[in-house]
Amino acid sequence: MTGARLGQGAIMLAECTVVVPTIGRPSLDVLLDALAAAPGPRPAELVVVDDRPEGPGLTVERPGLPPVRVVRTGGGGPARARNLGWRTARTAWVAFLDDDVVPDPDWYQRLAEDLAGLPADVAGSQGRVRVPLPGDRRPTDWERGTAGLATSSWITADLAYRRAALAAVGGFDERFPRAFREDSDLALRVMDTGSRLVRGQRWITHPVRPVDRWVSVRVQAGNADDVLMRRLHGPDWRERADAALGRRPQHLAVTAAGVAALGLAAARRPRAAALAALAWAAGTAEFARARIAPGPRDRAEVTTMALTSAAIPPLATWHWLRGVVRHRRVTPWRGLPDLVLFDRDGTLVRDYPYNGDPELVRPVPGAREAVEALRARGVRVGVVSNQSGVARGIITRDQVDACMARLDALLGPFETVQVCPHGPDDGCACRKPAPGMVVAACAGLGVDPARCVVIGDIGADVEAAAAAGAVGILVPTPVTRRQEVASAPRRAPTLTAAVDDVLAGRW
Repeated sequence: MTGARLGQGAIMLAECTVVVPTIGRPSLDVLLDALAAAPGPRPAELVVVDDRPEGPGLTVERPGLPPVRVVRTGGGGPARARNLGWRTARTAWVAFLDDDVVPDPDWYQRLAEDLAGLPADVAGSQGRVRVPLPGDRRPTDWERGTAGLATSSWITADLAYRRAALAAVGGFDERFPRAFREDSDLALRVMDTGSRLVRGQRWITHPVRPVDRWVSVRVQAGNADDVLMRRLHGPDWRERADAALGRRPQHLAVTAAGVAALGLAAARRPRAAALAALAWAAGTAEFARARIAPGPRDRAEVTTMALTSAAIPPLATWHWLRGVVRHRRVTPWRGLPDLVLFDRDGTLVRDYPYNGDPELVRPVPGAREAVEALRARGVRVGVVSNQSGVARGIITRDQVDACMARLDALLGPFETVQVCPHGPDDGCACRKPAPGMVVAACAGLGVDPARCVVIGDIGADVEAAAAAGAVGILVPTPVTRRQEVASAPRRAPTLTAAVDDVLAGRW
């Protein structure tokens, strides 16, 4: 790499964060060692998302890595882990790597080249994947399945997205509970906005991890996720996502034959039951043969294929039916907002009119937990507060600032604090219900107002949100007028309930 290209690469990677979700597998150390040893410019930050429900902290620091930050989800699954990773990032690009891949030595350099100069309509760049298979024997069923990653589209084993593109669609849909289809779903939603995804020239190696005999049985749970994909993207989703149908029709037929055999036997119709059982046995044998023939055909593989080929059709059908029931009323994923702005008095803290005493800044019940819950999911938080007592000469701006500092000490840190010191007759653009403070908070943090929620206790808070293009949620108190409650499009009985709705995507 020439000096000029090296400089361009350093500039490009300064606008990129690498996100690695992990459950603490030993392969994480292999990945981190490879990233530490690789030459070339470094990205702005490496965010390791610990997705274990509990356990001691991960040891990730080592010489050669970019600045490292570890954040924890508490075990929310791969979609939530990736969401927390990109929400934590503050760069224009976010590059996702799985914790069981090994990037090539020139991965940093190639990543910089792949991202440099991409047109504005390109939202993401996928790396290339190689899956090493044994050279001294035929691959097993599991090895062949893993090898399919080499030709898969839009998998996040190595995929860089513009952060703005992720924010625009709400990131990964957390209703996909496992590492399956959540990346295809995201890609389709991003492309539905008119953006393109391209393939870069960087490479990673995806080793075939060791598994037990029953792994092919467990992965049948993904059939429920296929139902979710169809509900969200329509019957042509497979063609758009480059995802093969597989053997589900055959599994359904084999399962139907097995159920029929049992039912006919219970009805004391032995001849019909025998015919149905023969159909089940033939279908199961054909399935087992199709899996055994291309494999090593040793005793362990043949035994595994025979056992699992009998179990897979009914399990695949069961999970598919479970998905049909569970996802029958599914709605498009909205994700979390990028920013939640709180009114101060009456919403976050008890309302003492024209308060200038920091000692009287006392959070309402559940305020700390609500704000921390948002931060834990990567949602930015801020405050927008009318303080007309300054204009009225009741309190000073220094007193307002002292109370805000006390609030920050109790519930902070807040990423933006907007204060309007004007009175109702001053005609300013910042006093709620005017949108000025909401607009300024969003502009200062680079957030689209449509991805912002304002939570307050009076109608002016909700009206300011609407005027700015944001979403308002009213949390009534005894001072809230009845007509304000009646006219608010979104209401919650408590601050905790309002934040719970936001975190559940109901905003």
